[in-house]
Amino acid sequence: MVDIKPATTSAALPPLGTGAHRRRLGVLALVATFGGLLFGYDTGVINGALLPMKQELGLTNLTEGVVTSSLLFGAAIGAMLGGRIADGWGRRRTIIALAVTFFVGTLICVFSPTFAVIVVGRVLLGLAVGGASTVVPVFLAELAPYEIRGSLSGRNELMIVIGQLAAFLVNAVIGNLWGEGNGVWRIMLAVCALPAVALFVGMLRVPESPRWLASKGRNDEALAILRQIRTDERAVAELDDIKRTTAFEATVQRERGWRVLLGNKWLIRIVLIGAGLGVAQQLTGINSIMYYGQTVLIESGFQASAALIANIAPGVIAVIGGVIAIANMERINRRTTLIIGFTLTTICHFLIGIASVALPEGNAARPWVILFLVVAFVGSMQTFLNIAVWVVLSEIFPTQIRALGMGIAVFCLWIANAFLGLYFPTIVAATGITGTFFGFGIVGLLALFFIWKFVPESRGRTLEQVEEGVTTGNIFTVDKHGRRA
Repeated sequence: MVDIKPATTSAALPPLGTGAHRRRLGVLALVATFGGLLFGYDTGVINGALLPMKQELGLTNLTEGVVTSSLLFGAAIGAMLGGRIADGWGRRRTIIALAVTFFVGTLICVFSPTFAVIVVGRVLLGLAVGGASTVVPVFLAELAPYEIRGSLSGRNELMIVIGQLAAFLVNAVIGNLWGEGNGVWRIMLAVCALPAVALFVGMLRVPESPRWLASKGRNDEALAILRQIRTDERAVAELDDIKRTTAFEATVQRERGWRVLLGNKWLIRIVLIGAGLGVAQQLTGINSIMYYGQTVLIESGFQASAALIANIAPGVIAVIGGVIAIANMERINRRTTLIIGFTLTTICHFLIGIASVALPEGNAARPWVILFLVVAFVGSMQTFLNIAVWVVLSEIFPTQIRALGMGIAVFCLWIANAFLGLYFPTIVAATGITGTFFGFGIVGLLALFFIWKFVPESRGRTLEQVEEGVTTGNIFTVDKHGRRA
C-alpha cells in the first residue's frame, strides 16, 4: 500500500454560538431518536411479555430463546442492510422506511396466531431495530458539531433505555391489572405502534444529513441545511472543511464501500476495532438482563408478579445513568469512560456470582442482594459503557465507509447479542446465576485489555480530523506516556 500523507490539520472553526439554530438541532435530534425509543421498547417488551406468551403458545426453553433471539438475528441483518441502504438512499429516507417496518412488524406480532408467525414478525422488527441502530447514530453524528457530538449522539442511547423503561412500566401495569392470560402480551407489544407512527410523521419534516449530501456533490443543499443548525459563518467554514476532506479522500481512493475498505489496512483495522467493541459491549450480558430480567429475578428468589415490578428498578437506573453519561460525554475522554465502565461491570459480575454462592436459595436476603447488584451493574453499564460505545462507533469510521463500517460493527454486535439471547435460558438452567455471571466477568477482563490496547481516542476532534487520522493511521499512534493520539 502506498504511504499516504495526512491532509493539513483542520483550521479552527468559528464558535458554535447559541440561538435558534441550536434549538433546531435539538428538535431534529429528538425526532430521529424516536428510532432509538422503538429500538428500546421492542427489545425490552419481551422481558414481561415472554411468560404469558410462553403459556399461551406452549413455548419450550429453546423456542422461548428463538422468539427472543429472532429479533436479534434480524437486527444483525438489518444493521448491514441499513448501512448500505443509507449510503445509497440517504439517512433520512432510510429512517422513514424503518418507521414503516416497525409498524408492520408490530402488527404481525400482535395478531400472530402461532409460534411461527410471531417469529416472522419478530424478524421483521429485528430488521428495523438493526437498521435504526446503524443509521440513527450515524445521522446524529453527521448533524452534530464536534463540540457537542458526544452528548448529541448519546441521546439515541438514552432514548433506547427510556424505551426499555417504558416497556418495563407498560408490562408491569398491564401484567398486574389483567394478569398473565387472555392475550395480555399482545397488548404489551401493540404499544410499539405509537412511536413508530411518531417517527414516520416526524422524519417527513427532517432534512437530510449535510455530510451525506456533500459526499454526493450536493454542496448547495448541504450548506442550506447547515445554515439551519449552525451560524452562517460556521456553516460556510464547516462545509469548506467537509469539502477539503472529501477532496483529500478522492486523491487516495477512487472507490467507495468494500473496495475502499479492503484497500486500506487502517480502515480494516478500525472496522475490526469497531466490531470488537460492539461484541465486548454485548458480552457484558446487559441485554440478557433487559430481555430475561424477570427470569433472573425469579431465579434469585422473587415471585413472578414481584419480579415484574422489581424489574422496573434496572430500567429506572438505566435512564438515570444515561442522563449522567450524556452530561459527562464532553468532559471525559472516550477511552477513559470505556475503561471505567468495563472495570465496574466486571466487578459487578463477580459480585453477583459470589452472592449467588454465599446466599443459598431460600435465604431471605438473596433476592434483594442480587437485585441490588443487578441494578448496580445496569447503572455502571449505562453511565460509562452503552452511550460511550455507540458514540465511538458513530465517530470512528470515515465518510466513504461510515455506514458500511457502522453496519459491520453493529452486525457483529447483534450476532453476539442474538446468540446470547438464544442460549441464555439454557445457560441459566444449566449453570445457574453463579456460572453465568462468573463467565461474564471473565469476558469483561478480556474486554478491558482490548480497550486499553486498541481503541483510539476521538473526543475533541471533528469528524474530518478523525477521518484523516484513521485513513493515514495517525490516530493509532501512541505517545511516550502510552496515550493514544
